[in-house]
Amino acid sequence: MSAPLASESDFGLVFAWDQPRRRKLAITGFLVASVVLHALCFYVFQIIYPPAVALLPPPGRVTVIAPNTEEGRVLLRWLEAEDPALASTTQSPEDGKSLAMPTIQHAPSYLMRQPTLRDVPPAPPDPAVPSAQPPAPVEPPHAPIQMVATIAPTIVRLSTELETLGAMQSPQMKFTAAGHESPQAAQFRVAVDENGAVRYCFLEKSSGGTALDEQARKYLVLCRFSAIRNPQSAIRNGFVWGTATIEWGNDVVAPPESVAP
Repeated sequence: MSAPLASESDFGLVFAWDQPRRRKLAITGFLVASVVLHALCFYVFQIIYPPAVALLPPPGRVTVIAPNTEEGRVLLRWLEAEDPALASTTQSPEDGKSLAMPTIQHAPSYLMRQPTLRDVPPAPPDPAVPSAQPPAPVEPPHAPIQMVATIAPTIVRLSTELETLGAMQSPQMKFTAAGHESPQAAQFRVAVDENGAVRYCFLEKSSGGTALDEQARKYLVLCRFSAIRNPQSAIRNGFVWGTATIEWGNDVVAPPESVAP
């Protein structure tokens, strides 16, 4: 006698291996509902609310002024009378003569009469030996050209803030260059107190030589301004700040030539 087959519960299976439920009916229902809903929306927005009709813009119209009507002829006569080109143009009368000069072809005189040319006479023979120093006019000695050097002094240009303080009293200028090259314009930032004395002087743009910049700074420190006070000047912390530019002239003393040992 054969033993009965063991069931799944006897083996202790964890998962249920039954056939899954079929849900084809639910998916078909969703598809049918979606089609009906789309048809309803199409009916609402396309049949109940018809699409708007776009109106084309009106065609362009051109008005032509022709002399067929009385109004056109009057307007054309007015335009011709008020034409600025005709008003500014000098018009000759109809019965006047033309002032155009006739075209005359130029005929040079040498084509009408050929001059008779003469032959050059031969030079007489000179049997003498030519001199190494033939006689000639003596040229006067030329005096050496003296070049007059134009004196271009060194000037100091002040900014608008410093010009409002009055006239600047400066010491005598005497600068010595460090090299033979022409220095560039030096620019300094200057602070002037209420009494007109220069308290601070800072170098902003060098002239190319350190020694010349130091001489210019000492010169600006010794300058004084008049006691004229301008209430419109910008005073910050008791000082008026401005710019002083020194433009060098040819009065700068050149450095002495170094003597070779």
